[in-house]
Amino acid sequence: MKRTACARGAAGASGQAGGATAFMDRRMGGHTKAWTRGMPPPPPQSSHAGVESSAAVAFACTGSPFRWAEPRVAHAVRRPTKIRSGAFSSSRWRCIVTPDEGATTVASTSAKKNASANANKSVSGSGKYARESTVREYVTDPDVKMSPEDPGSVDMDANVRRVEGKADVRDARRNLIKEASTSTQAVHGGERIKGGKKARATLDAITTPIVQSSTFTFRCTREVIEYNEGLYESFEYGRYGNPTTRAAEEKLAMLEGTDDALISSSGMNAVTTMLLALVPAGGHIVTTTDCYRRTRQFVQTVLPKMGIRCTIIDPADVSELERILANDSATLFFSESPTNPMIRVVDVEKIVSLCRKYNVISCIDTTFATAYNFQPAEYGADLILHSGTKYLAGHNDVLCGALAGRADLIKEVRGLHGVLGGTLDPHSAFLLLRGMKTLSLRMEAHNRNAAAVAEFLSKHPKVSRVHYPTLPDHPDYEVAQRMFAGKGFGGVLSFELLGNGDPWSRETFELTGKFVDALRIPYIAPSLGGVETLIEQVCIMGYYDQPLHIRESLGINNGFIRFACGIESKDDILADLAQALDQI
Repeated sequence: MKRTACARGAAGASGQAGGATAFMDRRMGGHTKAWTRGMPPPPPQSSHAGVESSAAVAFACTGSPFRWAEPRVAHAVRRPTKIRSGAFSSSRWRCIVTPDEGATTVASTSAKKNASANANKSVSGSGKYARESTVREYVTDPDVKMSPEDPGSVDMDANVRRVEGKADVRDARRNLIKEASTSTQAVHGGERIKGGKKARATLDAITTPIVQSSTFTFRCTREVIEYNEGLYESFEYGRYGNPTTRAAEEKLAMLEGTDDALISSSGMNAVTTMLLALVPAGGHIVTTTDCYRRTRQFVQTVLPKMGIRCTIIDPADVSELERILANDSATLFFSESPTNPMIRVVDVEKIVSLCRKYNVISCIDTTFATAYNFQPAEYGADLILHSGTKYLAGHNDVLCGALAGRADLIKEVRGLHGVLGGTLDPHSAFLLLRGMKTLSLRMEAHNRNAAAVAEFLSKHPKVSRVHYPTLPDHPDYEVAQRMFAGKGFGGVLSFELLGNGDPWSRETFELTGKFVDALRIPYIAPSLGGVETLIEQVCIMGYYDQPLHIRESLGINNGFIRFACGIESKDDILADLAQALDQI
């Protein structure tokens, strides 16, 4: 309605304006849209073509406090200008806001003309624009001339300087974020550094977009060659990389303080691809007794088919590790910290020192801790592994894995990753990015809830033992305090119900199931790291098909429970545990 009223008022005042379409500034190809935000359209070009700047032209605009003033110079002598932003140059029509709310009348008297001219003059020698200038005119530079022989010519040197300047800004931003806190890195890492082939099209959004494409194009053969030579940063095929997944990798590398990172389709894909890429046939790896069951299954049943040996030691037995590395050459050491499900903490500082002494690759799985609580790279660990499904994504809606570490090792793993095809899809990478932004906030709640639950359960008469590093009776209490520097140990703890006094009896098995069923807040489910609290009776959920002697060797008795704290109210969780324990 506003646009129609403006058009009618302007047409009535101009007389021979020539219809509504005359209000489009034809030199701009009809793309000037300022009046769609409440400004009246500029007058028709025919009304001012060739008119000297001293001529007085004004337009009435019904119901609008705007009027249009003529250009400062005649169009016959107009100089071409470079537009840095927007669509108007300083020689185009300018909109003036008038003091009154009513219609602006045509300036018919000499006094009004002179008053308007004086009011709109720029300050001589000050470099300021006229008072009626729009913001569009601020960003033009009428003093920069284009070549008269080639009006479309471009100042390449200026372009180079501009690109170099942008690169300097990107480098400064990258360095600033690298030195920032974990919370800031989680929000901005990998996403504020915008450059490369399609930066303007895909990465100017505040949220990294989902680049849902399986392949990427090149504009010419030279770009393909430069890409293969490493001179042109871009993407080729979705299995080898994608802008969305790459942003997630850069964010993780920044969080962990490593050279590079690789995102894959699951945590198991990350660990299996890493082992296959770095341990040669006939090689030897060392790992710990307490770890994720499927990881242990892979190293004990699949790798031996390739002639790869595996030695398993206690997580705290550093002297045994040194004996093995000194007398039996190994390629790689792998351990979780904290471990699953006993929540053991390995002495990463001593282990990394031994690995370096004997030229062994060290890989630490910190899925339970995350970079918010613990960064093994600070102690020199070569690789850090995650099941990104857990705390990194944080909402139980993504399956992904992650590996961060030395650039040469990540490059080697990435090569096999492209062959095996364990690629994370762009939508899952987007969800991972979204999850990592709130990592610090969520981990604070997970840490707080788990510590409170561990303290509560450790004092309850129906609980025989609690596994969590904040408790002084934890076997790795001193190591944990030194490694984690008091931040926290994640949201997962384990505990054992007393039952009838025999942890392996059927009665203890049934009482544990009754306790789990009596809880109201936790979901009965595997996994961990989401905002919801999860619980599982481990012998049923994870070892249902395993013989008793296997569970005995691992300490998984009938009353053993893994409890993954969410971010609900601490008081609500404790009250729920109390009422469930009262029922057994």
